[in-house]
Amino acid sequence: MNRTLVEELMETKVTDATFPVSGPENSLDPVEKRTTVVGIVGCGAIARTITDFALKENLGVHIKFFYDQDMKRAEDLASHAGGVAVQNVQDMLSYVDLIVEAASPGAVMEIVPKVLESKSDVIIMSLGALMDQDLKHHLEDLAKRNDSRIYMPSGAIAGLDGVKSASIGEIREVSLVTRKPPRSLGISTDTEKVLYDGKASGAVRKFPANINVAAALSIACGMEADVKIVADPKIDRNCHEIHVVGDFGEITTTTQNMSCKTNPKTSLLAAYSVIKLLKTLNEHSRRGT
Repeated sequence: MNRTLVEELMETKVTDATFPVSGPENSLDPVEKRTTVVGIVGCGAIARTITDFALKENLGVHIKFFYDQDMKRAEDLASHAGGVAVQNVQDMLSYVDLIVEAASPGAVMEIVPKVLESKSDVIIMSLGALMDQDLKHHLEDLAKRNDSRIYMPSGAIAGLDGVKSASIGEIREVSLVTRKPPRSLGISTDTEKVLYDGKASGAVRKFPANINVAAALSIACGMEADVKIVADPKIDRNCHEIHVVGDFGEITTTTQNMSCKTNPKTSLLAAYSVIKLLKTLNEHSRRGT
């Protein structure tokens, strides 16, 4: 690394601030808002997809800091993105506006509270951790007390905006059937196998790296979804079928996802959902619920 961490941090503070030319047209906005500085926790497939996009197109934020328990992975991604790898999440908290958690449920429990206490916002990808209602309520309380925001992307499924709207009324049934190639579920089989059939909380405990969609659906509708997980050797995509019934009517959606090239457990759509969320942070109009 050619520049020291301190030099990088100072550059973030100085170059990301922009000052418009003075004049009547700027009288109501004397200083433009500083670009949102982002740190990423977990330098796997999702983080790589985000940074690859940011290098090609304007994301509207500055992805600057990278942390992973495997320091080599953090350094490699930081080098690729022109950012800074840190040895401890605390090293970036004074300099970021938002953290993207793309690591594990354990990171949500250990790291997200520190992020919120530092008055930074957070995007949580490992939504399975929030099936622990005590943890979910604790994080929401921390966010409220520190005027921070918790963002939960739609991830690898479609239709959550409709499900959220439906939750205003009464939802009577909610189910999710997930079908994945066996290797995406860490097994080998020549025949279709039902690996789980039960509530979302149990699915998240049994498949913490595979089934964040069950948590996302449960959180969106305000009740625990019934979940079936199937290993299907006949398919080559991660498929999720949602069925919701309530006083609004009925919703059925099917999503057939391509996997990230570097991790078959991660759907490309999940990474895209974070990218779109980051892009909308600075937009002046919002679409969807």
